Amino acid sequence: MQEQKVMTEMIKNIPAVALRGMTILPAMIVHFDISRKKSIKAIEQAMLKQQRLFVVAQRSMETEDPVMEDLYRVGTIVEIKQVVKLPKNILRVLAEGIQRAELTDLMEEDGYLEADVAIFAEEEPMDETTKEALLRSLKESFEVYCRVNGKMSKELIHQISEIRDLEKAAGQIAMNLPLYYETKQQVLEAADLQERCELLLTVMGREIDILQLRQELQEKVKQRIDKNQREYFMREQMKLIREELKEDNVNEADQFLEELSKLKASASVKEKIKKEIERYRNVGMNSGESPVIRGYIETLLDMPWDKASRDSRDIVKAREILEADHYGLEKVKERILEFLAVRILTKKGDSPILCLVGPPGTGKTSIAKSIARALDKKYVRISLGGVRDEAEIRGHRRTYIGAMPGRIANGLRMAGVKNPLMLLDEIDKLSSDYKGDTASAMLEVLDSEQNSKFRDHYVEIPLDLSEVLFIATANDVQGIPRPLLDRMEIIEITSYTENEKFHIAKEHLWGKQVEHNGLTPEQISISDSALRKVISGYTREAGVRSLERKLGDICRKAAREILETKKKSVRVTEESLKKYLGKVRYTIQELNDTNEVGIVRGLAWTSVGGDTLQIEVNIMPGKGDFCLTGQLGDVMKESAQAGISYIRSVSAQYNIPEEFFRKHDIHIHIPEGAVPKDGPSAGVTMATAMISAITGIPVRADVAMTGEITLRGRVLPIGGLKEKLLAAKNAGMKTVFVPAKNRADVEEISREIKKGLDIRYAETMEDILPGALVTALPEKKAPKKKKV
Repeated sequence: MQEQKVMTEMIKNIPAVALRGMTILPAMIVHFDISRKKSIKAIEQAMLKQQRLFVVAQRSMETEDPVMEDLYRVGTIVEIKQVVKLPKNILRVLAEGIQRAELTDLMEEDGYLEADVAIFAEEEPMDETTKEALLRSLKESFEVYCRVNGKMSKELIHQISEIRDLEKAAGQIAMNLPLYYETKQQVLEAADLQERCELLLTVMGREIDILQLRQELQEKVKQRIDKNQREYFMREQMKLIREELKEDNVNEADQFLEELSKLKASASVKEKIKKEIERYRNVGMNSGESPVIRGYIETLLDMPWDKASRDSRDIVKAREILEADHYGLEKVKERILEFLAVRILTKKGDSPILCLVGPPGTGKTSIAKSIARALDKKYVRISLGGVRDEAEIRGHRRTYIGAMPGRIANGLRMAGVKNPLMLLDEIDKLSSDYKGDTASAMLEVLDSEQNSKFRDHYVEIPLDLSEVLFIATANDVQGIPRPLLDRMEIIEITSYTENEKFHIAKEHLWGKQVEHNGLTPEQISISDSALRKVISGYTREAGVRSLERKLGDICRKAAREILETKKKSVRVTEESLKKYLGKVRYTIQELNDTNEVGIVRGLAWTSVGGDTLQIEVNIMPGKGDFCLTGQLGDVMKESAQAGISYIRSVSAQYNIPEEFFRKHDIHIHIPEGAVPKDGPSAGVTMATAMISAITGIPVRADVAMTGEITLRGRVLPIGGLKEKLLAAKNAGMKTVFVPAKNRADVEEISREIKKGLDIRYAETMEDILPGALVTALPEKKAPKKKKV
């Protein structure tokens, strides 16, 4: 809005009052009350100085002691007509607006405000035609406003209709319109009379629209009330009839309607439920359909349609909870805190779908519980292991007897809110049969683009799953169908080291088992060396589930000992451990004492962590047969075939006679023979063992290796490297050969595991053999010259 900057007169040191929630226009005669000491003293000074006062509106009503920045720039010079003292030190002032003025300076003198103001110049004369058009428009709009409002007196309407002066008409209309002070301030700041009139026309047009809309709404409400009253009388009559017929459906229907009125849901959902309730009301008690409809209504009323819990936004508290509940697992904790930070910044409920993948007992389920506690979310666990019926996910159709909602809808129902944390446990154990593909049914659940309108066959009304935080768990990524895997963010939880197991047992498991078995820390204690012995000698696993059971065994036997012998306390040491757990069950397969020919230590990944495998090769006189034993899978058999093909292709380099493979049998064996073995990581190990056996050169006993081999001797990358290196370290190996393409994986592994290991990278077999064999291979002989 352009302000008229031409001034005709400056007035200095005029008493000033800041008004809260009020704007006075020229030609207005108004009452206003003041209570601030500065304002009261300014009134007193004005009464001594020609009864003139400068009043200006505050920008914010809450400001108690305003300065110049807190006030509007344009105000009004008023003439005080009357001052009346009221109780509680309040003055009521009657004043008349004289002229507009701009505030140029504000100062405080002797406890009251004084202002320097500039009077606006006289406006340029307006064209008579424009003036008449504006005058008629103002009167017509005011008449329409008064007619729609219905609260204006006829005398006021007649009085304004008789005014012939445009400025006076504009002033009277602005004074009588119930406008907010900000709107009146805009009128006051208008540059000229035409702009003030146009602003008043705009304001009146908006007020007329609001009043007309309000009248329409009131009419609709009245019609609805009349309709509800009519329905109420008819319902009471039906209730009386049903009571005479001794039908109780009406009572339950009324209870359902009362619950429906309290339900947080959209209008369409409520309308659907209401139709089902009316249907239930009209079905007789003896009808077989009655219990089916009742169960359906109860399910719909229990669903959290629009009910949500408020998530915690305290990232510091979340970190403390995750650190307190779990030792290690840094990547998981970082990802959860990142998710929480993004959620706080964006203030959106969209959630990623995380999948925690790792061996059993590594704490995947307990991590989900901790995340729910850190975010203050409701926690629901859905076990998917062995689920083979698609209806378990999508629900049964109501046409079938015994139909019920699917596990997802039932999980929401149990949570009671639409934004819980839902744990999909063992998602890799989903199976399919003639009843449907359960993995495909999960695609809609875990797709953020589709799950906002997930349709359960039983519920039928679309469910909003977009605010659910889904966390899935799995033991092996290979068991998850590719399309389902694509919708999830994989977070790997690898095996625990012995040191990590020790900290977990000491800080979490031991205290938990002591409490579960009715003991106190004063009655039982365990030494650190005993804890480490339990981990290494009595458990063989990737996680800590078996370790927790062993600690429970110790606590139970100690509880019995305390009661039988009347001891006050029991101290479990490494020496007394045999009394509680029996003899040591597991021993680590240490490295061999001597370097041997044809025996190489390989590294393997198992579902319970890493392990070492001794691959043995024997060469015998024969007819060139190739024998594999030890329950090897197809992949390992093919690796052995690729290894022998590579050796035969480079036999000349190692001085192996051409007829050697025709006159000797090769036998490869991997103990233990009863344990099935398979996987693409034993190729280089079998090839090294065969070269050692063929050449008669021993292999270093402190060397282990892993990697797949190609026909040309290239070493391909493998997985499960952390577990394999951990197994090598526990076995006392000094040197480990890994594929060069796994260098990035090695760098991510903690120093605790790599400490003491000489990790070497191999691109081909030529990089492995010099470091694995005790002596260098014989150099290739120069070919003999043929006589011509």
